[in-house]
Amino acid sequence: MIKVEGLSKRYARTVAVDQISFEVSKGEIVGFLGPNGAGKTTTMRILTCFLPPTAGAASVAGFDVLTQPLEVKKRIGYLPETPPLYPEMEVREYLYFVGRLKGIPKSDIATRVDEVSERCAVTDVRTKLISKLSKGYRQRVGLAQAIIHNPDVLILDEPTAGLDPKQILETRQLIKSLSGAHTIILSTHILPEVEQTCEKVIIISKGKVVATDSVHNLTNRLRGSEAVGLEVEPPQGSAGSAEIQQRLEQVPGVSRVLLRDSRDGRYTFEVESLQGRTVRGDLARSVVEAGWNLNELRPVALSLEEIFLQLTSSDETQSPVGAK
Repeated sequence: MIKVEGLSKRYARTVAVDQISFEVSKGEIVGFLGPNGAGKTTTMRILTCFLPPTAGAASVAGFDVLTQPLEVKKRIGYLPETPPLYPEMEVREYLYFVGRLKGIPKSDIATRVDEVSERCAVTDVRTKLISKLSKGYRQRVGLAQAIIHNPDVLILDEPTAGLDPKQILETRQLIKSLSGAHTIILSTHILPEVEQTCEKVIIISKGKVVATDSVHNLTNRLRGSEAVGLEVEPPQGSAGSAEIQQRLEQVPGVSRVLLRDSRDGRYTFEVESLQGRTVRGDLARSVVEAGWNLNELRPVALSLEEIFLQLTSSDETQSPVGAK
């Protein structure tokens, strides 16, 4: 649905985007991440045909952003960080206006306004002036204008900025409900938002793509080993944390065992494997054979924050991780 190949943008001596390449498949929700000044906004402006690239190519729904910008714009819904609203207009009046601008036939506008109003939960404020709406409602109206023409692609820039926790949750749920019918690129600085909303992340730093993959796959690639959390509960008085730790350390393929918690006779450990080894089955077997209860066994992943910092904090130019 979106294809970017060797895309660059230069301003005099400054290189904002440096030969980046990535693809986004139909129906995916992709998080577009990077520090301030990394090139995210420039890339999004190129994809929405607000800026021409200096070099390389980008296409949306098969149309080139440089040679076919009008076709691209017909297929894109864009919500910038500050929604493009007219405060002196009523919500319904504004959505009618946007619908006409985006070429929706007159016979269909009323139906589309009703549909997006319901989907974005602004039906109850349709007759209110936009200037009288809360930040959360203005954000919903902004999303309604972005999807009113049923675009193939949605590009959302900081869609939950300035919202309260309840509004953030509602906006996240709305964005997730739009996947499948729309391909979504979500640019945000709120890392938990990406973990809870996006299927894949693209991380950009200093104008270059440094990672393109799912959060789970990035964890495995960066760590290079398996990390497992487990809670062991031995019969009362039969074993302490030191004995359990020693037994876990003897499991083949285990490189390190850390005691994370101890309470009420239950011990929580984090176990790391040697690179390329899988140890979950052997760990479970070892605990059960010792006659202890295995209350929990789960994979432990790097957080997206750890991945983000690891990929963007180095001063060295890095090879893309998981880039295709």
